[in-house]
Amino acid sequence: MEKFISFDEIRKSLEKKEIDCRRIVQYYLKNIQTKAHLNAFVEVYEQSAYAQADLIDQKLAKGSAGKLAGMVVGIKDVLCYAGHQAGASSKILEGFESQFTTTAIQRLLDQDAIIIGRINCDEFGMGSSNENSSHGRVLNALDESRVPGGSSGGSAVAVQANLCTVSLGTDTGGSVRQPAAFTGVIGMKPTYSRVSRWGLIAYASSFDCIGVFSRTVKDNALVMEIMAGHDEYDSTSSRKPVIPYSELLHFEKKAKIAYLKETIESPSLQAEIKSNTLAVLDRLKSEGHEVEEVNFPLLDYILPTYYILTTAEASSNLSRFDGVKYGYRTPNAHNLESMYKLTRSEGFGEEVKRRIMLGTFVLSASYYDAYFTKAQKVRRLIKDFTENLLNEYDYIIMPTTPSTAFKFGEHNDDPVAMYLEDLFTVQASVSGVPAISLPNGKDGQGMPIGLQVICNSFKEAELYAFSNYLIQLTS
Repeated sequence: MEKFISFDEIRKSLEKKEIDCRRIVQYYLKNIQTKAHLNAFVEVYEQSAYAQADLIDQKLAKGSAGKLAGMVVGIKDVLCYAGHQAGASSKILEGFESQFTTTAIQRLLDQDAIIIGRINCDEFGMGSSNENSSHGRVLNALDESRVPGGSSGGSAVAVQANLCTVSLGTDTGGSVRQPAAFTGVIGMKPTYSRVSRWGLIAYASSFDCIGVFSRTVKDNALVMEIMAGHDEYDSTSSRKPVIPYSELLHFEKKAKIAYLKETIESPSLQAEIKSNTLAVLDRLKSEGHEVEEVNFPLLDYILPTYYILTTAEASSNLSRFDGVKYGYRTPNAHNLESMYKLTRSEGFGEEVKRRIMLGTFVLSASYYDAYFTKAQKVRRLIKDFTENLLNEYDYIIMPTTPSTAFKFGEHNDDPVAMYLEDLFTVQASVSGVPAISLPNGKDGQGMPIGLQVICNSFKEAELYAFSNYLIQLTS
């Protein structure tokens, strides 16, 4: 069977009866087995995937199959799927089986997508390299000595290595876009509230978004339009109507585009990423688009603001994991207090404990106003500044990451250097606006470079159309 690049190719083959869903599942399962050393999948749902495939084949024969019939999806290990384990790649959720299905996943299932397994990630979504998982690190398929990015590194590699058609990840500060850039695939973070968070194991509730990895813009848009929309189980989900993004990919108008001077001139920006980004901007100018340099004086404040607020929310959210009702419980306890302390100290990894302690500190009575309250005010300034820019310009373009995929262990002794990998992605997360990472060539070592495009809230249709145009323009 040929390698499928897009879902369109799968659907055409199904329509011509060249393949069936069972053979598609078989094809991906073989790829997963062949490339098991990449450690992308934590668990493969072979039996349930075949059962879904057989059921969908029957629907196809009757002409009653959904929009996603034949699409094979991998899900990040922070998304709940009824009857299957969900562990957030953490020892503390060892053996936990979900009793319900994440709304986003259920909507894909309702359209006859096939869930093939749960995917490795940084523990509780905390990390930029996929080195923080209790299941071990995920390898970048292009260079196995380099990281795939994080926290959704496994989801990115699953698409990169052709282990599924598309995959779901989560993006709190860049955890879909950064690994997409490192692996050379497309990664989309929607507007905050566009996709229900019900069934997502929380890291930072006011930032978390479920996003999509794919090889084509159309596949990404199709999955997003099906997942998006109001959900009665999530009071923060938007009631704004969802339009068919995948049918609105034609782009003809001349756009007004901004690029941030501070990102292009950042001393941490790799030279090849800078030159490739500027090349795209020059190409857009030559095509008649208005491209302007703008200043973003708050850039230096985005990362500290992000880490103060997300660690505070993580400290609160992760307090529920204590060994009492489910998951790991220490065998070494001698009383209730030691059970709590030992369970959490043994169950959480080092990075998660670091962030819980940071969050607990900024929420403490003596420092709450100095850190947390001030960070909330700065977040509002960043959000307002970004939205004002996007009211004047159609899109903001910048590099997705300051560097291409780095080697394993390179930042292990310097957490701040690791946090700086999120320098260009956190603006969209702090502001709550949609952003996408697109492949933009490779560096001298053959590692992919990512181009990030941001637009105003709930303008996913415009973002997908422009992204499709950019891919065609630069390919």
